[in-house]
Parts: sequence; C-alpha cells; structure tokens
Amino acid sequence: MNIQGSAASLRNILTDALHYWEPRRIPYNLVLVVVVIESVILAWPHSRNLVRFSSLLPLFVLAVIANICYTAAYTADVPVQPSAFRAAWQRWRWLLWGIGTAFAAMLAFFWMVDEVIGF
Repeated sequence: MNIQGSAASLRNILTDALHYWEPRRIPYNLVLVVVVIESVILAWPHSRNLVRFSSLLPLFVLAVIANICYTAAYTADVPVQPSAFRAAWQRWRWLLWGIGTAFAAMLAFFWMVDEVIGF
C-alpha cells in the first residue's frame, strides 16, 4: 500500500470512528445530567447548597473532564479498525459505549454522594 492509500485508509477509519462515537456523546452527557439531577433531588434539602451560581464552574469543569474521558473510546476503536476484527468490532462496539457510560454514571453518582452531597 502506498502513502496515499494509507492516508485514505486512515481517513476512512477516523471518519468511521467520528461517525459512530460523536452522535453518542449526547446521550452519554444526558445520562450524566440525569444522575446529577437525581442525586440533588434525592438528597434535598441537604443538597440545597449545590443549587447556586457558584456551583456552575465546578460542574462545568467536571463536564469537560467527563467529555475528555469519553474520547478514551477512540483509543480502543481506532486501532481495531484496520484489523481483521473490524466487522465484529463494528457490530459490538455499542457494548463499549454502554459499559463506559454506565461506569461514568457510577463515578458521577459516587462523586455526587461523597464530595458534593456529603453523605
């Protein structure tokens, strides 16, 4: 394969990865938002102090960190794409999304309970 073919192949792999993962970033973030809101509601009135303007910056920073962590999926996806397992991977990578989203939701819940709400 020549350099031009390698570049086209890499472009196809990256395009496929972006096409798959980026639309799923929205539901990932919605899951985390639901976890945070439910944690605040379930801990009310103890969590009343969290619902203030000064709490927005830390929540924004945590949202950015969560989205940086979301990009870890690319480190699993991109190297598998050029392999012989590509077809199977494309059928089953939703499982990585589901496990990663569940893990992020658990981290968000435990962080809310421990650091913010203080149970």
